Amino acid sequence: MVDVAAVEAERERLKQAYLRAERPASSARGLHHMALLSSDVERTIRFYQELLEFPLTEIFENRDYQGSNHFFFDIGNGNLLAFFDFPGLDLGPYTEVLGGLHHVAISVEPVQWERLRAKLDAADVPYLLESDVSLYFRDPDGARLELLADPLGEMYGDRVG
Repeated sequence: MVDVAAVEAERERLKQAYLRAERPASSARGLHHMALLSSDVERTIRFYQELLEFPLTEIFENRDYQGSNHFFFDIGNGNLLAFFDFPGLDLGPYTEVLGGLHHVAISVEPVQWERLRAKLDAADVPYLLESDVSLYFRDPDGARLELLADPLGEMYGDRVG
């Protein structure tokens, strides 16, 4: 059983030790791309481009694995969501592990959020609605996604960026 008081005390200690009122600029320019795995390239393209409306921007051979594809979707603001397929490898189903993916949260305008929610409903994609601005669901390979109607840098009305 989790000692909630201890967890809260540790969170507060970390905030005091590491959150700065005057935060320095990041050394990074932004997220170039995040790469996930796909068991079926065309199914992944249909899901992300047709259902979620993230345009496919490029597809080419993976330089590290002959016969594998590396392909990219525009998720706005100069950011890309990428995929690899590894034909011939038995990768098994998606699972959450330490160091692995928990979920990818993507900000969309509220009007787009409502339209995409309706598209998820029409496609019978199950999702969890959280705080009236967040939809959690899984892609065809089981990766968890979140569509968030909050602006970039905000979460549930609080500034996080």
